[in-house]
Amino acid sequence: MNTNPLNLTVRFLLEIAMLIVLGYWGWHLTGPGRYIGVVALPIAAATLWGVFRIPNDPKPAPVAIPGVLRLLLELGLFGFASWALFDLGHSILSLTMTLVVVIHYIVSYDRTWVMLQNKPYKGFVK
Repeated sequence: MNTNPLNLTVRFLLEIAMLIVLGYWGWHLTGPGRYIGVVALPIAAATLWGVFRIPNDPKPAPVAIPGVLRLLLELGLFGFASWALFDLGHSILSLTMTLVVVIHYIVSYDRTWVMLQNKPYKGFVK
């Protein structure tokens, strides 16, 4: 189910939303930290997301990490974005994002299960 185009679209939109929310939250920091936060937070999140991966998900990983760590990284970044929305006073959006993330990981049970077993994901390899 993980490779379903609709599921991949939801995943992509969640990733983009996470980056936007982190930049938005960074902009609401006080003082000169806002200029750093608005740029550094999304860049740091995108870098972590793109560099630390399990093998073959969907390409060879620049830095291969165990599946459990990757799952924790993903959930941590999505959790931070959800918390940031809550911190900014958008509790309904925060709850919505959290529910969509949870549903996405349930629908992507094949990928999630592989990550929990610390095995390379073979769903994208042809």
